[in-house]
Amino acid sequence: MLPPIPTWDAMHPLIVHFPIALLMIVPVLLILGLIWQKHSRGLFLATFVLMVAGTIGIYVAMSTGEAGEERAEKIPAAEVVLEQHEELAETTRTIFTALTLIFAAMLFAAPLLRKRIQKNNQLQTTTEPAEDESFLLSRKTSMIATAAFLVFYLAGIVTLANTAHQGGRLVHEFGVQAALNTGGAGTPNNSPASPARQKKDDDDD
Repeated sequence: MLPPIPTWDAMHPLIVHFPIALLMIVPVLLILGLIWQKHSRGLFLATFVLMVAGTIGIYVAMSTGEAGEERAEKIPAAEVVLEQHEELAETTRTIFTALTLIFAAMLFAAPLLRKRIQKNNQLQTTTEPAEDESFLLSRKTSMIATAAFLVFYLAGIVTLANTAHQGGRLVHEFGVQAALNTGGAGTPNNSPASPARQKKDDDDD
């Protein structure tokens, strides 16, 4: 028998791991594309697909998080961390939306522009060495731009990791997941224990 499917406002912990995993694979493919230039086009296309899927995943994860926010706010001790998590999530969404659009321009618009420039050069001159030199220059420029993009992307990964860290604190330190599952306030790990738990601790002492 299949387990029950969580409601939308309790699905955030299930959804959020997918964009994190997808977006953290991207730097590996970018590095492979820089090293393995023979197959760089295919690797960069795969990179773009992961970026699109991961960025969409961020939007879905934020939607589920906002749906469960009301229950999470019932834990007063988690309020500060919850606000930090929300702010970081919004920043992460903006960063990866921008990165995805920039990479799309690099992957699709730049080659079209390069072909147009080469076509204009062919109309102006028929010398073969000039064409080869222009092609090599554009390829070198493209690889440098990809390497620079990788640096900015890694900065985005740091923000993503910080967002995930704050989310992990909400679950493991403040018991937000329990609140989402039961609709109650949860029991933070650093809050006073229940009477039964307190009695058991006293007996152990």
